[in-house]
Amino acid sequence: MVRKISILIVDDEESVRDSLFNWFLEDGFRVECAENAKKALTILESDQFDIILADIKMPGMDGLEMLRRIKSLKPDAIVIVMTAFATVDTAVKALKDGAYDYVTKPFDPDDLTHLIRNATKQISLSDENETLKKKVVSLENVEDLIGNSESMKDMLREVESVAQTNSSVIITGESGTGKELVARAIHANSPRKFFPFVSVHCGALTESLLESELFGHEKGAFTGAMYNRKGRFEMADSGSIFLDEIATISTKMQVELLRVLESKTFMRVGGNKEISSDFRVICATNKDLKSMVENGTFREDLYYRLNVVNIQIPPLRDRKEDIPLLVDYFIKKYCVSMNKPQASIDTTAMKRLQEFNFPGNIRELENMIERAIVVGDGKKISLKDLPLEKTIVSSSAESLDDFEKAFVLQILNKYSWNISRTAKALKVDRVTLYHKIKKYDLKPSDQ
Repeated sequence: MVRKISILIVDDEESVRDSLFNWFLEDGFRVECAENAKKALTILESDQFDIILADIKMPGMDGLEMLRRIKSLKPDAIVIVMTAFATVDTAVKALKDGAYDYVTKPFDPDDLTHLIRNATKQISLSDENETLKKKVVSLENVEDLIGNSESMKDMLREVESVAQTNSSVIITGESGTGKELVARAIHANSPRKFFPFVSVHCGALTESLLESELFGHEKGAFTGAMYNRKGRFEMADSGSIFLDEIATISTKMQVELLRVLESKTFMRVGGNKEISSDFRVICATNKDLKSMVENGTFREDLYYRLNVVNIQIPPLRDRKEDIPLLVDYFIKKYCVSMNKPQASIDTTAMKRLQEFNFPGNIRELENMIERAIVVGDGKKISLKDLPLEKTIVSSSAESLDDFEKAFVLQILNKYSWNISRTAKALKVDRVTLYHKIKKYDLKPSDQ
């Protein structure tokens, strides 16, 4: 619903105040009047008005002085001055002091209506900008960072604090705790938020591929390099680059990375031109980098260059009070994405979830709720929809791979090994599903 625009009329002539009051009131505005500048300023201390229509010549404080005081307190205020002394000097003085426009007495109804209409359009645009700003703020909160536990509150305070700096950050935590979400939150709350957030999963690439991915390459640099390609450091100019699984990079890449961090310059693979980029680096790992430094597998100088700030994400088992919030979030998320009626979870099922240790952390809980929405047949998730008693999440599952293997197998069996339907349910393409089947050596006979 469009809000009602408000107008404050300031004039020492009662006839002018009354006529303008009734005129604007009939047009649907919220209107108030003041007989002098002092009263108007008092009203403005406790109330806000979109448009202030003020006479220039008034006893005591004149309209120009009132205009200056209003603009000093609220620079974007729309003040229209009224004068019976229509001189160029008066008009220019008012406009120089920040008046939106001026109107001469006696008023031409069409001129004043046109002026108020234009001011109203400007206010509407300002309101739209405010709405957009609020949307940006809601993005800055990064909704997936959910939790009211003290450990999460402490971590979020760290995120808020470090976001305003340009310092390098290492995010540590077990697999599945949401390290990339924290990295995105740091970026989204930083002065760099309107520039790119570039993510690189270092552990998924060989040394040569990682080098090309980070620095880019020139056409002909190697077999298959058919064109020039920007690297991720170049793409992250003015923004942030997130290096996930930083502990997996080779010694050679550690040297290269250290040089780039120190100089903020690099060359593309096969190139001879030095490229500059202003980026902020955020890293993540589930390894103990300090121990890797001590045993010589990670460079000490690189470690200290990266580890200006360390943010530790608590495992889910240490903040079980957050599980109901996370469950509610994931239920809503997957009911919407699967176009299913909004579901809830029964008390027994929730109790069992809060008793479980979640070796796969939030990722495991999310997969579990997604599965429950897929296989469930009603609006209520019950214990039978949660694979708590099965190998998929049993305490004997020693790694996230065990969890993924059991989950993929379960969905394959559910759809009688129909690859297309299974891939759709898992939200992956057929090639990825075939890769998982090969990786875990799954067979239709496995039950």
